[in-house]
Amino acid sequence: MTARLDALRSSVERLAALVRPLGADVRRHAYPTEWTIADVLSHLGSGAVIMTRNVDDAVAGQSAPDGFNQSVWDEWNAKSPEDQASDSLSVDAVCVERLEALTPEQRGSIQVALGPMQLGFDQIVGMRLNEHLLHEWDIAVALDPSATLAADGTEQVVDNLELIGRFAAKPAGSPRTVTVATTAPSRTFTVTVDAAAASLSAGAEGTPDITLPAEAFIRLVYGRLDPDHTPSDVQGDRSALDGLRAVFPGI
Repeated sequence: MTARLDALRSSVERLAALVRPLGADVRRHAYPTEWTIADVLSHLGSGAVIMTRNVDDAVAGQSAPDGFNQSVWDEWNAKSPEDQASDSLSVDAVCVERLEALTPEQRGSIQVALGPMQLGFDQIVGMRLNEHLLHEWDIAVALDPSATLAADGTEQVVDNLELIGRFAAKPAGSPRTVTVATTAPSRTFTVTVDAAAASLSAGAEGTPDITLPAEAFIRLVYGRLDPDHTPSDVQGDRSALDGLRAVFPGI
């Protein structure tokens, strides 16, 4: 639990250091072509407000009023890009501080509803870290095309991909199985594609079809491994890699 939370804290601090000097440059495009840097920050900021409220409600044994999430999104959509940026950094810090402040007893018992799922503390932190690390990169790479996912976050997120794979993987191309090995850290995965569905699971047998850095595989699962942002040390079947780009179009 602590490692994920520490990685989230580091991502929050790195993002703040990236954004504070930008000024009007928050209006520049981020990695998602339809979003500016301010849009990414607004998404993270509204998410931080909602998560903080969800944690507070879970601790208090209550639920947020109907329409709460939409009211938060409406509020953030109405802000100027500069306010979206500065306000996001403030609520982002508050969110991680709230998670850090939970007692061991609260961490052991808290359950936060996300649709039909009930998430415990480690799952809550893991989901926020996944999102935060990728959106940190969305901004970092707009400022430095050589940017990669931070190592401390990569070590945690690479072991938290199967749930994301349920939503991210789409059937594309012919039925097949592709095995993937990652470095830094070393892991293996299997991607299975059939006519109706695609899935991602941890573990693989035999010689991998593709070997690549873990941070690059995470970006692949999140639809962020286009050819211009693919590291040179990818090994194996490049056609299989192109096929996986279609399986993971982005979320």
